[in-house]
Amino acid sequence: MAEIGLKNLRHSYLPSPAGPDDFALKEINLSWDDGGAYALLGPSGCGKTTLLNIISGLLTPSEGHILFDGQDVTALPPDKRNIAQVFQFPVIYDTMTVYDNLAFPLRNRGVAADRVDARVSEIAAMLELDDSLTTRAANLTPDAKQKISMGRGLVRDDVNVIMFDEPLTVIDPELKWKLRSKLKELHQKIAVTMIYVTHDQTEALTFADQVVVMQDGEIVQIGSPVELFERPQHTFVGHFIGSPGMNILPCEVTGDGAWFHGCHVPLEGPVKGTGQRTEIGVRPEFVRLADGGIPGLVRKAADIGRHTVVEVMVGDTPVGAIVDGPAPERGAEVHLTFDPHQTRLYTDGWIATERAAP
Repeated sequence: MAEIGLKNLRHSYLPSPAGPDDFALKEINLSWDDGGAYALLGPSGCGKTTLLNIISGLLTPSEGHILFDGQDVTALPPDKRNIAQVFQFPVIYDTMTVYDNLAFPLRNRGVAADRVDARVSEIAAMLELDDSLTTRAANLTPDAKQKISMGRGLVRDDVNVIMFDEPLTVIDPELKWKLRSKLKELHQKIAVTMIYVTHDQTEALTFADQVVVMQDGEIVQIGSPVELFERPQHTFVGHFIGSPGMNILPCEVTGDGAWFHGCHVPLEGPVKGTGQRTEIGVRPEFVRLADGGIPGLVRKAADIGRHTVVEVMVGDTPVGAIVDGPAPERGAEVHLTFDPHQTRLYTDGWIATERAAP
């Protein structure tokens, strides 16, 4: 296992990049502790897989350094970095049995037969594959094949890091939650550094202790799932995390605070700066239908089980609210209030309010 550090990392697929827009990865600086569970989260094309391939050695960065336990491994090929990687599609040998697939990475490194047997049995039990060890992989379901692929990454106990590149994409949705839970359980048992790449917030938030949220080749926030949900540092994080995402509302800022459609909106604390674009961020969970407040008209309501998501039009701006109990009918006149402790100002996309002193 290893602590992983990325310093001043940038990458462009162009031979002579002329400016920031030519870089698929803009400047990246971060560190991951030994034994942690991490996720790279963001939409397709944001640079997640590029960053993973740079860490694994499949790609050499245009600039910067990759450190494993303080040692610069930027120039080392993948086989010298002592890593394991699980890809989006299962990488297994269909003609081999489950046992032989799991044993292959160890046998390839000359591990003693008794140690191979013990390790394969241990990993197979963890993945609930112990009843199919003598079955050829070709005869298994897609989720079982992906379990084997995961097991091939987990079976070695000498790796610096195990990296997962969207490993549940091909899995039936009904089985994804079982594999997510199993992967989290495995990490708790073996405590090896794991990095999980995904565009699915549910996968990232249920697996990782720390999530790195990326947009357009940049890291916009690093934090625990709770931190990302409760206090997004960027409007992209607020919109991307949560279902439904955070309300991002255009506003004006004066000496008296923030104003939305002529109504004063109390914020979580003092404003620490303004820019060209100012917006209020408040999650639907903290928007209330009240007797007084910001007037609007109900455009639609969706019952999603435990509660109802109501969309209210305030002028031309939609505002989402999560309500318990009966929802107002379409076209109904309502008033909205925002929980001031959960209402923040964003300037040019970045948070611009400080938490009020308790």
